[in-house]
Amino acid sequence: MPSPLVKPSPTRRSNQQNRYKKRPSAFLAPKRLDAATLAANLQLQEQRREFVCSVLGLTMKTGLLALGVVSLFKLCFAYEQRLDRHGELAAVLDLESSKLTTLRNRFDSLFTLGGGRRLMNEQDQWIAPNRMRVIWR
Repeated sequence: MPSPLVKPSPTRRSNQQNRYKKRPSAFLAPKRLDAATLAANLQLQEQRREFVCSVLGLTMKTGLLALGVVSLFKLCFAYEQRLDRHGELAAVLDLESSKLTTLRNRFDSLFTLGGGRRLMNEQDQWIAPNRMRVIWR
């Protein structure tokens, strides 16, 4: 059998194997670093870590501050509503108290001398005209 002129392409499987082949990372490759470079890298990593932690802490503090401010505004609004309702209820209570005082005085006047006669004089509209009135003695 004669050999083909075109070289056969590698199979798909070999391409996949090459694709997933482990390649050495730049961080894992052994390099000769002097002590000053190593110390500078460690210091930069520490500074980055501190910066991330400080940003995270600042974000949390800002969030808590915003939560506190919103809660304070809600509390002030609820307190103002409570005071408004209290004012309304106090006004209604004063009105009803004055009505009660007036009615209590009228009720007390019924049990004084001549109270029955006064009641009948006040209530002349109870019985329609041309009706017989019965008064119990």
